[in-house]
Amino acid sequence: MTKITAIIPTGNEIHNIEAVIASVDFADEILVVDSFSTDGTYEKALQLATKVIRREYQYSASQKNWAIPQAQHEWILLVDADERITPELKAEILTVLQNPEHDAYWIGRKNHFMGERVNYSGWRNDKVIRLFKRDLCKYQDKHVHAEIITTGTIGKLNEKLYHNTYITFDKHIEKMNRYATWQAKDYDKKTGKLTAYHFVLKPFWGFFKHYIIQSGFRDGVVGLTIGYVQGYTIFMRYVKLWLLRRNRK
Repeated sequence: MTKITAIIPTGNEIHNIEAVIASVDFADEILVVDSFSTDGTYEKALQLATKVIRREYQYSASQKNWAIPQAQHEWILLVDADERITPELKAEILTVLQNPEHDAYWIGRKNHFMGERVNYSGWRNDKVIRLFKRDLCKYQDKHVHAEIITTGTIGKLNEKLYHNTYITFDKHIEKMNRYATWQAKDYDKKTGKLTAYHFVLKPFWGFFKHYIIQSGFRDGVVGLTIGYVQGYTIFMRYVKLWLLRRNRK
């Protein structure tokens, strides 16, 4: 059967590292890409993974594109530390790899936030390309929400990844602030003069889309929070772009 390398990027993920490695124990190689963790993640990964490599973190796509060519096997299964391969998804992956019809595959995600499953909002139809051929695929050179690009064909798996990005609310807001900082760099290239459209209308639309149009209100407080944080992150993106253009911290 086709052999596979599971790649797991990490950065201070001691609370996740054992479980995520256990979820990909069927892989022929488990390659952990650590960004100099200081909480014991690196040491624990050395005990559990096939191989651990280290590199200073710049941004997600850069880290993953550096790691992909170092995989031993042609097929890659890339799993973030806050994700898990479920038994059902494992079975489907192994079946697909017996006779792959495509060069990469979309995988949906079952998202969890604040201790609850997110059934609605914009997260309901969340999907990512995580199963792909090493030599035909790479990530877009974007700081945030980069996706795989390929010269081959793309299919879709039926089963989903388990995804729980939430640690604490404070940690989540810290993460969104980092994302806003990185997005400001990406958006600088394609955004003209900043106006009320960017500071008022776009944040409001981000909230309205998640909470009303995509039925986030049906997820109760969790859905309301996702909508609010989405609007906040968009607002902060343009605040930080405004600061970036003025060379201010």
